[in-house]
Formats: sequence, C-alpha cells, structure tokens
Amino acid sequence: MQSFNYRDGELYVEGLSARALAAEFDTPCYVYSRAALEGALNEYQQALEGIPHLVCYAVKANSNLAVLEVLARQGAGFDIVSVGELERVLAAGGDPAKVVFSGVAKKASEMARALEVGIHCFNLESAAELEVLNQVATEMDKVAPISVRVNPDVDARTHPYISTGLKENKFGVTMDEALRMYQRGAELPNIDIQGLDCHIGSQLTELSPFIDAIERQLSLVDQLQSQGITIHHLDIGGGLGVRYRDETPPSIASYIEAVRTAIGDRPLQLVLEPGRSIAANAGILLTRVEYTKQTPERNFALIDAAMNDMIRPALYQAWLDIKTVSQRSEGEVLDWDLVGPVCETADFLGKERPLNIEAGELLSVFGAGAYGFVMSSNYNTRGRAAEVLVDGERAHLARERETIEELLRLEHRLPADS
Repeated sequence: MQSFNYRDGELYVEGLSARALAAEFDTPCYVYSRAALEGALNEYQQALEGIPHLVCYAVKANSNLAVLEVLARQGAGFDIVSVGELERVLAAGGDPAKVVFSGVAKKASEMARALEVGIHCFNLESAAELEVLNQVATEMDKVAPISVRVNPDVDARTHPYISTGLKENKFGVTMDEALRMYQRGAELPNIDIQGLDCHIGSQLTELSPFIDAIERQLSLVDQLQSQGITIHHLDIGGGLGVRYRDETPPSIASYIEAVRTAIGDRPLQLVLEPGRSIAANAGILLTRVEYTKQTPERNFALIDAAMNDMIRPALYQAWLDIKTVSQRSEGEVLDWDLVGPVCETADFLGKERPLNIEAGELLSVFGAGAYGFVMSSNYNTRGRAAEVLVDGERAHLARERETIEELLRLEHRLPADS
C-alpha cells in the first residue's frame, strides 16, 4: 500500500484521512508515514545484504524523536553534525556505537561528549580538528576512532547550495592533505584510524558522480595501504536524489549495486549517510487557504503555511508538488501563487500552480519529510508547526505546536530600574 494516496477523492496517509488529521491537529502541520520511513531504510538494508555495512541516517534531514526512534528500531545508525543531534539520537534510543560525527567545526566539548558515549567514528574535516580531537582524547584517556573526509573535487551537478564535493566548498580536505592527516594520525597514540569519508552533495540524480568519487577514494585507500595505514571502512556519504517533480533519480537498489560493483571484493565495511532519500517522500505538509486574492497579473492563494515553516522554495528555488486534499470536479482550475503570511516577497511555497481551490481549501505539500520542519524558524514570531507520525490507523503527536508563551519564555525585559 502506498503511504499517501487518494481514496474516493480524499487524500489518505496510510489508514487515516488527511482531512481528519488536519481537523485534529490543525494547520500548518507536518505528517509523516512510519511505513514510508521503514520502507526506504529497508531498501538500503536489503540492497546491502551480504556485505559489512552501516546505514547512518542523516539526522539533519528530519530530527524528530519519533522519526529517529522508528529508524533506530529498524537497526539504523545515525550521521550527526552537532552534539544536539547526538543527544536527540540518544533520547530516541539510538545506539551511539552506530553514530558517525560529521561537520566542519566541532567544539572540544562536543568531541568529549561523543567520546564519553562511545560513537563509531569522527569524520574529520581539517588538520586542526585532528589535533584538537587528539588533545581531548588524551585528556580523557580515550582513543578516538577517525576517518578523514576527502573533498574529491567532483561536480555533483546539483544546486550550488547543496554541493559539497568541489574544491571551493568548505567541506573536507584535498587528497594530498588527507594523506598528511592520516600520516599524522598514525603517529598519535590516542587516535585510531578507521575509515575514509566522502560526501559530494545532495539531491544527486545520476550515478556517475558517486562512482567517480568512490574511485578516487579507493585510490587513496591503496596509497595509504602501501604506507602501512589500513582503512577498515569506506564512508561514501549520502546525497541520493528523490523525485519531487520530473526528476529521474536511480533507485536505491541500482545505486547500491553500482557502489558494490565499484568496490569489488575489497575487505571494507561500507558506511552510508542517507537522509533525503529516506525521509523526503515520507512526509507532507498540510496547509489551509485562508483567503484568495486575484489581481490583473496574478491569482494569490493566501495560505497559513509560510517560508518559516518550509523555506526550501525560497532558499533553493525548490519545487514541491502541491495538491488539494479533496479532489472535486466543480469549480474552475486557475494558476495560483501559494503565498504565506510572512512579510517577505520570498514567502511562497509554489507559483503558477494549476489548482481548483477556494478559501478554506485544505492543501498538501508533498516531499516535505526532509529539510522541512528542521529548517523552520520563528520568523515574524510564528510558532513552529506540529509534527504527526501516522502508523496504520493511529496518529501520534510527535511534536506539539509551539505557543506564543513558549516563544517568549526565554526572553527577558529590562530591569524596572533601568
């Protein structure tokens, strides 16, 4: 059964109607499908069967505790980029021994917490970071497992804001610098060299950039081996694209098959960091049309979701499919700009969408499970939306809607005598 489908003209999320969910939890509201999350993760697990592997879900894609718990129960590891994400994984029941810690500016205190709980590996992104980690590990009398993130200068042919594998990007180090870091790491008693890491970008729809990057990684593995430095796991990152509109990304199975072919029979554990390909199409954003406004130039549908709820269209010019929750035959189909209440011209979720709508219409924004709520904000003092996880015919309130009182709680007025 598809997790999101229309029955008798009404949108359903697994066994529950989207209209009923909106009535119970109000709008705007993020709704996730447990079956879709588990299904995507299982596709990775099944494709990797027979070889040593670790699928580390990228927490930054969707960090809701219920989402993380669903994946942890299915055996997932986690890719984190902050101590906050680490604490989320632990709170959700994730295994710290399956956590890889990425990110370019880890604080010493974050390193210490990760060492304390015993994570799988630190993905290092600079020579300076190696020295700080060694110092922290020495002070704690621990040994830090590491991999070095190489920047292979591979063009992922994606949006420049989500491209990470070019030499002008802030991520990783050159092949030559990585070699020097490994040589230095081999000299340090509190550093344990475990892997080699690479991540070239997000929303990739072709296999060739992945394979190109892997081949460059393997050449460095061979070079290191010739110097007596053994690499035990190859972390190829994430980035597999999903279908939002008319993209034709490779399937998870074909992607993994190509990766396995490229690696061959090398005795390497394969580590992956998928995020979008697990969560994006496992979620929708429900929003309601408050008003319609027609001008000689445009038809505006003024909705209750805004760029603070879903910033991807404004930030990345991302296209997300938007449909009415109820399909109806009466009325006229017009091209609508779906704009929110935030005081910015960039506040839109879609433009020129052919829809049959009127005031009060309930809409669904598809592909909203990744980089939706996690990138939301309180701009214009707007409380962040509720998050709901649907499991068959049950709905679990995974995150309550923020109230104005909660937004103001951490702020303080000036003293009375000032």
